[in-house]
Amino acid sequence: MSAAASHGAPAAQPAAALAGRVVLVAGAHGGLGAAASLACARAGATVVLLGRKVPKLNRLYDALAAEGPEPLLYPLDLEGASPDDYAELGARLETESGRLDGLLHCAAEFRGLTPLAHTDPADFARALHVGLTARWWLTQACLPLLSKARDAAVVFAIDDLALTGQAFWGGYGIAQHGLATLIGMLQAELGADGPRISGLQPGPMRTTLRGRAFLADQDRDARDPSAYAGACVELLSPAGSPYRGRILVAADAASPVRAAPRP
Repeated sequence: MSAAASHGAPAAQPAAALAGRVVLVAGAHGGLGAAASLACARAGATVVLLGRKVPKLNRLYDALAAEGPEPLLYPLDLEGASPDDYAELGARLETESGRLDGLLHCAAEFRGLTPLAHTDPADFARALHVGLTARWWLTQACLPLLSKARDAAVVFAIDDLALTGQAFWGGYGIAQHGLATLIGMLQAELGADGPRISGLQPGPMRTTLRGRAFLADQDRDARDPSAYAGACVELLSPAGSPYRGRILVAADAASPVRAAPRP
């Protein structure tokens, strides 16, 4: 059961679309993670910044503090964290913030295009773990707290499924297709009254990860990740309710085209 895709551009969001909400961003210091974190802060959310590179988290902390509510820092390496580490995170969130309204997954692991037959076993396992297993462990640990919120949302950033299902994308590509299945499966289990589970497939972005697969001077379609930050805010806010159990395939934020969710 894979999630259905819906095509469109993110709608303009009210300045306070996430006011009073607590949003955890995993992979916060990456390209999309940083842009989305800043957009969430500007929309009024208290953002919990989760990542493994503390200096980058600190710089992002300063940027968010200047734009919105004071954020929280939670340094954690998703590759090495155990289920117990995620359980501790969930408990600390409840103690320190008392609530969790949104979880945005932006962390990923990709070492480059490689034939499967020549892929280092550790690299293959790492891509699957960070891209799929760790995302689920974190979600599972946060579900009890998310379920207490009135309108909670979990959003998985997901790469182009048609592209990453082709040759040489290895464990990273397999993880993307696993996420598509997870979104639909988990929403079916949680039902209409549980937290919203959705995916966001942004367009090509100028990020370090994409740079490992495409030469910058030949990747003319890539946009700055900030072009898709508004779509993250939308899916985390009440406006994201039509995308329950679905994947939003976001066009450039400047595009006037928007499609309704596909049944």
